Amino acid sequence: MQESKSAITILEEKIIGLLNKLKGNHLDLVQLKEQKDILEDKFKSIEQKVIVLESENKSLRIVNNLLGSNERNQETKSKINSLIKEVDFCIQQVSEMN
Repeated sequence: MQESKSAITILEEKIIGLLNKLKGNHLDLVQLKEQKDILEDKFKSIEQKVIVLESENKSLRIVNNLLGSNERNQETKSKINSLIKEVDFCIQQVSEMN
């Protein structure tokens, strides 16, 4: 009889220990979900900022190209020259048709 009582006592202690671990795991899970939600919100915010900055960067590059910045000056000149050549070719084609 003593043995069965001690076995039941040991079993009860183990069950109590498991329930405590389960409760701790549940609390950890809730905290991790909250942290995940916070991080997702921060990520979305950063994504929006990146989109805005990329758009601003693109606009600034266009403006710099139009203003003839030193960095892109050669590139801009090349584009203009190629466009002039294309226009000249088109004019020549139209002239030959007439």
